[in-house]
Amino acid sequence: MPTITLHPPSKERSSDAQNPLPNLLQTPSGLAIVELQGNVNSSLSAEQKGPDGATPLGKLMFPLYDPTKPADTAWQKCVYLYVGKHQRLTGEVKKLAKPIALVRRHVTEANAAEELEVAEIVHYKVLFAHRPEPVGAAGG
Repeated sequence: MPTITLHPPSKERSSDAQNPLPNLLQTPSGLAIVELQGNVNSSLSAEQKGPDGATPLGKLMFPLYDPTKPADTAWQKCVYLYVGKHQRLTGEVKKLAKPIALVRRHVTEANAAEELEVAEIVHYKVLFAHRPEPVGAAGG
């Protein structure tokens, strides 16, 4: 069985001050897991998609989050994902039963063997388990 060396997270990671996620979800690399129950259909043309072909999904909002009260977890009960101008998904933040480690290739100058490093550890997910609600163009 082949073996691969796994390195711990690097020390030079720094927090992204522009990350809009609350501190309990914000990771140094700005990663979060979003779980949707269903399919996402897009009518965007190739020109409207991102430079890498990614489809913009929508705007994630935490309406109850107050940055002056970081210990308050009431904001976890209500999360909105606005898809386009006419749909809103309502969800909540859930703690994962087992954290997920995200790994990436470890880059070294003399990279003779395959090596990996832990890029991030995710402890929470944002779960949207209900059907989208119609909203007006000014709602999102």
